[in-house]
Amino acid sequence: MATSSAPSINYAVCPSANISVAPRRSLFPAASSLPLRRLDLRSMSSLPPGRFKAPAPISARRRSRISACASAVMEEATKRADSRVSTVVDVDLGSRSYPIYIGSGLLDEPDLLQRHVHGKSVLVVTNTTIAPLYLDKVVKALTLGNPKVTVESVILPDGEKYKNMETLMKVFDKAIESRMDRRCTFVALGGGVIGDMCGFAAASFLRGVNFIQIPTTLMAQVDSSVGGKTGVNHPLGKNLIGAFYQPQCVLIDTETLNTLPDRELASGIAEVVKYGLIRDAEFFEWQENNMQSLLARDPSALAYAIKRSCENKAEVVSLDEKESGMRATLNLGHTFGHAIETAFGYGQWLHGEAVAAGTVMAVDMSHRLGWIDDTIVKRVFSILQKAKLPTQPPEMMTVEKFKSVMAVDKKVADGLLRLILLKGPLGSCVFTGDYDQRALDETLRAFSKN
Repeated sequence: MATSSAPSINYAVCPSANISVAPRRSLFPAASSLPLRRLDLRSMSSLPPGRFKAPAPISARRRSRISACASAVMEEATKRADSRVSTVVDVDLGSRSYPIYIGSGLLDEPDLLQRHVHGKSVLVVTNTTIAPLYLDKVVKALTLGNPKVTVESVILPDGEKYKNMETLMKVFDKAIESRMDRRCTFVALGGGVIGDMCGFAAASFLRGVNFIQIPTTLMAQVDSSVGGKTGVNHPLGKNLIGAFYQPQCVLIDTETLNTLPDRELASGIAEVVKYGLIRDAEFFEWQENNMQSLLARDPSALAYAIKRSCENKAEVVSLDEKESGMRATLNLGHTFGHAIETAFGYGQWLHGEAVAAGTVMAVDMSHRLGWIDDTIVKRVFSILQKAKLPTQPPEMMTVEKFKSVMAVDKKVADGLLRLILLKGPLGSCVFTGDYDQRALDETLRAFSKN
């Protein structure tokens, strides 16, 4: 048993998770009909019976910390009657607050991007998959009616295995060759790999330049583009080199999901499931009832899942930007999942696939500790199966491989591995190093080849 010198931190259901769950049929607020709104979405309280009930209002303390800069951006957007923006979620970080725009067709609204560009030089960072699909559209949005802006681009190879320092140097090479200065803006156009690398490049180039996130995968839209985590992988561990660096804005055009492969879509759903498990039980129940709609790419279902995920992520980041405690809970299943990605080889499994298997392992360990009941274990296994995600690690994983990679996990403190585990009713979790080591060993043996 670990000593009590590493106390656990308990996180119950978030106060803003008061969403009534629709019955087993698709009842989503249509993205095109939703008014532009802040995180509290109190305007939805007037919806007719059977529709979604508004989350509980955000505390006065949080409202008072919303920055004037972000508020001004939203007020300006509200004035645009023809705007395709259906939702704006504010990431409240004082003077560094920024909006998350969510809507269909946002890449066709030049003003949204241009208002966040500083200076006359822009570098778009994208990859070989996304460039043919959306690079021209983004360049047009940046330059339409704005001839003083010069846009350069760098197209990187696609895939997790290229998320390293060698590939990152290509971004710096292009920025330096293009004579970018401290007033330039980097734009990340792609999934989580591109967003993480572009953000890290922006944090490092000339000791920090502005950047914008345009996530094109569900994984990036619901998780990695929000919150300012940037970085690259190391052969010995995932995301071990990086920085916390916030963007100027996140622009989520849900139409980009039309070109997303089914496997990538399912990978993103793993992160959506996470929010329900750790802090939003009613959102989890909604997912159980509407998983088929998500897999079928129902636009309203996807828009709602993205919105609700961003609300959860934004609230946690606003309270714990640098992951001193609460934010770590967003890594449910990630310690096991990162070990799978590292040991199996970056890119062999998608991030969400590894996280899904890791989530099952975290839930199994929580159950062995006696912290959750059988019904939660069964519900987690069932929803991940519905999402067509792995519920077992790859056969090549052994106990030794898990332990060797987990030993250098970012959540290790003073030699003690801290984990995010479920405890209590659905929607509650702990971030702790105070657990019976035998439970971890039993879980590793149950899911590994010895």
